[in-house]
Amino acid sequence: MEHTFNKGRWSWYELKQSETDAAAKYVEQNDSYRRWSEETKKNMTSILQADTSERGEEALWGSLVYFQDVEDKERRRVFHFYLTKKRLITDNLDLSLLDKVDEAVMRKKLDEAECPVEGFMIMIGDLMSHFLAKIDMFEVRLRDLLWRIREKNNIEILDQTAKSRHELLVWQNLIIPILEIKYGIEETFGDDVSKGLYFKRASKRIERAHMLLNEYDKQLKAMVELENTVSTHRGNEIMKTLTVLTTLFTPVTAWGAIWGMNFKNMPELEWKIGYIFSWAVIAVSTLALYVYLLKKGWMGDILRGKKKHSFFK
Repeated sequence: MEHTFNKGRWSWYELKQSETDAAAKYVEQNDSYRRWSEETKKNMTSILQADTSERGEEALWGSLVYFQDVEDKERRRVFHFYLTKKRLITDNLDLSLLDKVDEAVMRKKLDEAECPVEGFMIMIGDLMSHFLAKIDMFEVRLRDLLWRIREKNNIEILDQTAKSRHELLVWQNLIIPILEIKYGIEETFGDDVSKGLYFKRASKRIERAHMLLNEYDKQLKAMVELENTVSTHRGNEIMKTLTVLTTLFTPVTAWGAIWGMNFKNMPELEWKIGYIFSWAVIAVSTLALYVYLLKKGWMGDILRGKKKHSFFK
């Protein structure tokens, strides 16, 4: 389907996958277009290629994943584009999947665009609006997770942290190809295209999304590091507790082993106060060992109760 904008100055050919072969009637047969036409039949990932071999006939083409379910790898949509200074061709682009895109408003902005390059950046800008809305929802969940780590830190929180990290990686995987498209347009068509209002607006949205994801990445890394620190401390605390308890019970074990021997001549067995004497020896030995560990500073905080809303106490 052909659409003309800005009083017929440029055209947008909107195709479906089944119409890819028929697209040749819209443009002259050149090598770059034929390569793009072949790639749209098989490619389902984000790619970008350019042809600057002939001045005035520069072309940029590729594929872009514009919808991806963070839970299901197979639930994604890819559209293919072919961009020159005269025309824009898109294949398999379904704007209804994008929550924040009003197609009527977008077409009105397209009619204000001076060229296909600026028109394509209008589409990219609206796509970024959709992504930014999703990223804002991710920010809300991340803030909630941040406080849940302090209030109730457990294996479930650690699992949610890992899921948030995966979701962030998915968003980065979607934004990076769009950032590449921005640089690719500047490289292919020159600095003049970057002076347009819609190009600048879309560029700012791309940079804002990229900045947000980088900052969220830092936050998640800090949260994972905090989890590791707390887990390491608690693991060390458990080992220290077990070690101290084992050490404190050493006198009981040692004296019990000695007096449990089956020798005939053991004078302690005949003493009237032998039982009391054995307990006294065990108590004094244990107390002496406890005082020794305390003076060495090896007891630490392991005998103190946990305080509410505290990571380590």
